[in-house]
Amino acid sequence: MYHDANPTHGTKDLGDLPEWDLSDLYAGQDDPAFATDMDWLEGECAAFASDYEGKLATLDVDGLLNAVERYEQIDVVGGKLMSYAGLRYYQVTTDAERAKFMADAQDRMTVATTPLVFWSLEFNRLEDDHLTKLLSENAKLARYKPVMDRLRAMKPHQLSDELEKFLHDQSTVGAAAWNRLFDETIAGLEFDVDGETLGIEGTLNLLSEQDRSKREAGARALAETFGENVKIFARVHNTLAKEKEIEDRWRNMPTPQTGRHLANHVEPEVVEALRNAVVAAYPRLSHRYYKLKAKWLGLETLEVWDRNAPLPMEDDRVVGWAEAEETVMSAYGAFDPRMADLAEPFFSKGWIDAPVKPGKAPGAFAHPTVTTAHPYVMLNYLGKQRDVMTLAHELGHGVHQVLAAEQGELLSSTPLTLAETASVFGEMLTFRKLLAAAETPEQKKVLLAGKVEDMINTVIRQIAFYDFECKLHTARAEGELTPDDINALWMSVQAESLGPVFNFMEGYETFWAYIPHFVHSPFYVYAYAFGDGLVNALYAVYEEGGEDFQEKYFDMLRAGGSKHHKELLAPFGLDASDPAFWDKGLSMIEGFIDELEAMES
Repeated sequence: MYHDANPTHGTKDLGDLPEWDLSDLYAGQDDPAFATDMDWLEGECAAFASDYEGKLATLDVDGLLNAVERYEQIDVVGGKLMSYAGLRYYQVTTDAERAKFMADAQDRMTVATTPLVFWSLEFNRLEDDHLTKLLSENAKLARYKPVMDRLRAMKPHQLSDELEKFLHDQSTVGAAAWNRLFDETIAGLEFDVDGETLGIEGTLNLLSEQDRSKREAGARALAETFGENVKIFARVHNTLAKEKEIEDRWRNMPTPQTGRHLANHVEPEVVEALRNAVVAAYPRLSHRYYKLKAKWLGLETLEVWDRNAPLPMEDDRVVGWAEAEETVMSAYGAFDPRMADLAEPFFSKGWIDAPVKPGKAPGAFAHPTVTTAHPYVMLNYLGKQRDVMTLAHELGHGVHQVLAAEQGELLSSTPLTLAETASVFGEMLTFRKLLAAAETPEQKKVLLAGKVEDMINTVIRQIAFYDFECKLHTARAEGELTPDDINALWMSVQAESLGPVFNFMEGYETFWAYIPHFVHSPFYVYAYAFGDGLVNALYAVYEEGGEDFQEKYFDMLRAGGSKHHKELLAPFGLDASDPAFWDKGLSMIEGFIDELEAMES
């Protein structure tokens, strides 16, 4: 029996779980508007290249503004087409027809946009003085300067026009194809748990069950299936890391991480300061907390299936969807009614897909689609307290994306380092609401411990992931990696980050295999730690009663990608390039652990 959480499988107590209404993008795959938009895109890309290729240096200020605005409109239409195809695919990744529809759309999109490759290359050949003069002549054009700055940051790393076109053309059979292989393999995995066949979400969910034997059964089922499939995951990682190494070498990228830092508009030394602060804090955060947790669970050592175990006194009741919605919406509204107003349409207009279903992509995300539409949130809601926090998190992304859309397509996208700000802040608001409502010391302890674990998962675990990726890419540069090689790299960061109280079962060494970020977005993971540290510091300013905090906060979200992190944080008196900044964020986690220890005495 294939068992997953949906109304036909005994989870009626979750209530009526919402599913996406994608008709705000297109009415269906046969919607004539989809074909019309694709045809327009193909024609406009060709016309754009015909009008501007080889001529950028000759354009006056009005000509360049017109070109930028036309490019932005192409971005909107292309983003709308691929958002629809992608979201529909993620609803049932095992459906061959949906997979074909997305792949065909991606192929047409790649071919259609190949003529645009000249744009960034030629733009980066403009003389600095010439561009500065044009920007000074027109405020509308000057508004796009942050986009231009990010584009020109790539100037030292761009290749010849012909090579760039080749790389663009073959991308669908390169990284995109390996990404799809990974997604479809993960979605199709089956896990045998005590004679019952589960998908990956249902199996991972067992790791936070109250019953320890269920947690162990889940962990062993994961290890067995990952072990059986480890060769394919090792092949995906070897290929993608090698492809990245080749392209980085051609582009003269000094490190494998450079491309991510440039895309994030963040300095390598800022990321290094974050990484070092977190690693130095392992003993006083994760090591200390898990030692405390072992004591609560009455264990000398913890097994990996105990990492996310609920506390013995924890209420394992299922939180219905209506209660989850009310909890998050009231927390958002208490901070600022505007926040709840922005979140409301997600619930009422089909912008959330919540149920767990066979073939549905695992995990959770908020996808901004395009600035002329609205974001969509995907969850796999099973009624755990953590699922409520995930809803608060993804809804924060959604609110951020709605506000940033005011900037227009080219300026709305927030660098990853700041993209986690509203999501983690939304979680913190929800946590504080629940903590204030706690009626007993046990309830407070459970909530505090849950928050500490979330923070450890967001900060400690993600920096350990980052270190794993750094080691993986360094090792791959020396040659092909066997599954055992990758396993060893994984275990080296796990032991260091989780601490001496853990025993690692046989098979845990393959658990790197299912982490999608390593495949889809190399080195993305530090953005989570960046976001958590930043929000902890922001929240401290909020609690101190910072003047006009809500206005400054909304201004920051509205800015999207139009400002650098230094500029966005300055109104709050914060600076992420100061190494002490990260210690401020980490000290909040430490304070929670202090509270938990004090409750023991």
